Amino acid sequence: MDVMSPTQRYRAMARNRGRTTPERALASALWRRGIRYYTPEGYKSAAGKKLLGNPDMLLPRKKIAIFVDGCFWHGCPQCGKHEGLTGEFWVGKIDANRRRDERVTVELQGLGWTVVRVLEHEVNNKARLVKTANNIAGLIRANAPWKAKPA
Repeated sequence: MDVMSPTQRYRAMARNRGRTTPERALASALWRRGIRYYTPEGYKSAAGKKLLGNPDMLLPRKKIAIFVDGCFWHGCPQCGKHEGLTGEFWVGKIDANRRRDERVTVELQGLGWTVVRVLEHEVNNKARLVKTANNIAGLIRANAPWKAKPA
């Protein structure tokens, strides 16, 4: 049972300056499976630009962008952590996050990227983490192999 109030969650996220626990867990699980990826900072360094939506992990050669979304902040319908919120601010905030996620996904897909969105509850215990990491690794390996463009 989550005992943080929405205001406490907001303050906790505001203090977050690095990767979240779910992001680190999935990143580590993919790394152990031999999946090498860029972080947003590494991609910006290599490509000279940020990718729309600031994905948590990027595989530019295969054009795969992975987002790890918190259940509360992204309005997960399964967890319902956002249900019972009152106040225009919180309802609006979560709705805006959902709309932004949809817009970013559609725009990236329009640019040829495969977008993978993982919700926090999909990696919050070992069994789910293993299943999710295996599914993503399978998707990555099944994606057409990268080939250099002819000159």
